Amino acid sequence: MSLGSVLGRVAVAAGRAGRDPAAVKLVAVTKGRSLDQLGSLRESGCVVWGENRAQELSTKAAEAGVGIEWHFIGHLQTNKVRLVRPVVSLLHSMDRIELATAWIKGPGLPPPVLVQVNLTDDPTRQGFDPAATVKAALEAEALGLTVRGLMGMAPQVSDPEEARPPFRRLAELGAELRSLLPTATELSMGMTDDFEVAVEEGATMIRVGRAIFA
Repeated sequence: MSLGSVLGRVAVAAGRAGRDPAAVKLVAVTKGRSLDQLGSLRESGCVVWGENRAQELSTKAAEAGVGIEWHFIGHLQTNKVRLVRPVVSLLHSMDRIELATAWIKGPGLPPPVLVQVNLTDDPTRQGFDPAATVKAALEAEALGLTVRGLMGMAPQVSDPEEARPPFRRLAELGAELRSLLPTATELSMGMTDDFEVAVEEGATMIRVGRAIFA
């Protein structure tokens, strides 16, 4: 397991940007990993885990028991909200108002959300258009959700530096949102191939799987 290597790279990237590494939360992406494989991750103290499949999340959460902070990071169908909502501490992928409307329903207060932004020119990708993001976040708040910030994925690139402009754009949108909604402080961006650039551009959460389990 390369958890130490990932944390070290986060620290170096944060140092280059003059940031405190402790300001960056690592969300370990556990997709396709058994609980046996995840045992050493838990023992190391890395207990913030992200899943992108509703059924897999529901099953793993039941088997893992207490002590794990679950995040949902994938596209969520409204008919699967019932599997995810009772389990997670944060939904990263609020990508449409229809989902916000479904998320608000149910017993108790809904877990907070991040508004997903489409950082590509591909209209088939999930997330709000950047120009519509702030409005969508405020609309979600008006429905009764707690919006903690934004999430985005850079296009797949061969050079991590090519992810810098999309991440910078997300950070700019985040600042705009915070000026209207001061509690929306989170920026979830950066994965295995580009998380160091994301940290340099202000990520408060990175979603890393492959680099941890390499």
